[in-house]
Amino acid sequence: MNRLQAMELFVSSVREGSFSAAGRRVGLSPASVSRYIGELEAQLGVQLLNRSTRHLGLTDAGKIFFQRTEQVLHGIEDAEAAALALQTAPRGTLRVHSRTLFGIKVLTPLIPGFQKLYPELKVELRLSERRPQLREDEFDIDFQIQAPTDPGLMQRRLLRSERILVASPDYVSRMPKLREPEDITRHNCLTYWMGPEDVVWKFMRRNRLREIVVPSSFGSNNGVVLSDLAIAGHGIALLDDYTVADELKNRRLVRLLPGFRVTNSTFDEGIYAAFLQSSYLPEKIRVFVDYMAEHVPKQVKRSAQ
Repeated sequence: MNRLQAMELFVSSVREGSFSAAGRRVGLSPASVSRYIGELEAQLGVQLLNRSTRHLGLTDAGKIFFQRTEQVLHGIEDAEAAALALQTAPRGTLRVHSRTLFGIKVLTPLIPGFQKLYPELKVELRLSERRPQLREDEFDIDFQIQAPTDPGLMQRRLLRSERILVASPDYVSRMPKLREPEDITRHNCLTYWMGPEDVVWKFMRRNRLREIVVPSSFGSNNGVVLSDLAIAGHGIALLDDYTVADELKNRRLVRLLPGFRVTNSTFDEGIYAAFLQSSYLPEKIRVFVDYMAEHVPKQVKRSAQ
């Protein structure tokens, strides 16, 4: 029995919830995965998993072994990363996750320049509106629009930003004038979907906070959709400033209530690169984050000019 492989399969089975899913990752059948873990249990002399047709459950011994084994495997990953860093240039695959609008508007234009510097490093960029679990989802870096609070993550802020209200010139010309936050109740707001609760936008000026429940005929969990509908004249959207810089410059959108800070969450906003805390930062992560820290503000500035 390959003991290390059996430990990896055990951890993967627990994370994935089945022998089938763990086997698919490495090209093994569920029976082979089960056999490896059974041999591991026999060697240890303890049962690690309670098996049923629908569920894998950890025994008390399994819980302890899982925690310790994860630490061992992470240590091996760190050792491999340290050894690979001695290469003349980073190589392999870098798996990156980003919110959709930031990924499209800012990250994507910077990828060619980065890969000219590091041609042996493959980049996989996946876009969505959810916040992934880096280790479980096998991402190296996640670009987030708020400072990450998850334990076990390191972070680097790349950009300060703010959320702003925008609408098309056509919409502004045919709808009641917006002078104060309370006036927004007479408008159609295109809102970011965060759950079934009422949507509240927060307005701040001179340390006075106003919270307004906004009327909305449309909600989406995708900023691209909200931006497109705002450009089409369908209503007012609350979007990060860097995502609509081109549209503001070209007068496809105009900013509303510029004297107020506005948010639907927190006023402490920006773009953060989040990556797993480790005793050794893999070189591929370091060079990518360094490159983006240097070039993201320049890219945003170019879009606004």
